[in-house]
Amino acid sequence: MDLLGTLRASFALAALLGVASATGCAVGDAAPTVAASSPSAGGPAAAGSAGVAPAQVAQRVGSVVPERPTRIQLPDGHRVPIRAVGTTRNGLLDVPEDIRIAGWWSGGSRLGDPFGSTLVAAHVDSRTQGLGPFASLLGVRPGDRLHVWSKGLHQTFRITALRLRPQGTIGPRSWLHSPAGPRRLTLVTCAGPYDAARGGYQNLAVITATPADQARSRP
Repeated sequence: MDLLGTLRASFALAALLGVASATGCAVGDAAPTVAASSPSAGGPAAAGSAGVAPAQVAQRVGSVVPERPTRIQLPDGHRVPIRAVGTTRNGLLDVPEDIRIAGWWSGGSRLGDPFGSTLVAAHVDSRTQGLGPFASLLGVRPGDRLHVWSKGLHQTFRITALRLRPQGTIGPRSWLHSPAGPRRLTLVTCAGPYDAARGGYQNLAVITATPADQARSRP
């Protein structure tokens, strides 16, 4: 059985037995807390320091003003609201408890930023809520498309990889949530095997996607 088949089988077994965690994934490991308005190249802080409005700067260089993501469409058609989140006291990403809502790490890149990772995470399931939309990500393939919206922008991304990471191995300098490096979208949810004695799901499914087009103003 291939990797995706193994993931689906172990996840399905956990769901069938009704032993899915009530709190879901533990994403991250002491990631540094950064404000959502932290400056980036050509971003609001840089423009403001020069006394010029961000929209004016963006218009001059032929780009858009970056905005936080508010919604994502998964390859299977599910549209999932996104809200900005930080980290908990123990350094884990504060993923929304509602499995129908995803969390965007506010220290990462925004829609329209030229560099870095836009990290979006959601619980795969819940003992009380059942399967979440992000469960469908365990079956994605390279080339599948994702659509991301903000208040005024839209961008399409193409999936390039699905990898497993053991729980607790995403450190503070991880490439997964870094605002540096090539532009990318990173989606994270829990993955099998499920072991109740060891705290639940033992892995994170990490989906990487790269831009298929430029972020554009919504019509």
